[in-house]
Amino acid sequence: MKRFDQINVIPFIDIMLVLLAIVLTTATFIAKGMIPMELPKTSDELAAAETTPHEISVLKDSSLFLDNEAVTLERLSDSLQGSAKDTPITLRVDAQAPFQAFIVVINRLKRDRFSQVAIVAEPSG
Repeated sequence: MKRFDQINVIPFIDIMLVLLAIVLTTATFIAKGMIPMELPKTSDELAAAETTPHEISVLKDSSLFLDNEAVTLERLSDSLQGSAKDTPITLRVDAQAPFQAFIVVINRLKRDRFSQVAIVAEPSG
């Protein structure tokens, strides 16, 4: 009987390269949205309204705006009360705003259990 001193890894590498090509091709199509698909239709207008994204702005004087409407911190929670907890929220904070104003808004969103919060910043340079 012949003794094996080495393991032949060439078939394993071939399989891995094929799988890598499939994953990269699929990921490219998904990222560009080129995989053709037909999304289901709904007649319920409320379902689309529940997930409309909100935008919260904090100005340098710590004033708050929800969807371009001035609000107080207490009214912010009341206004977001009817929204689903996975509603996308964009948070824009002026660079000159006190950090405390930012923290207060983040804590309020965390307390109200909103999970989809994006913080907007401009790239430097």
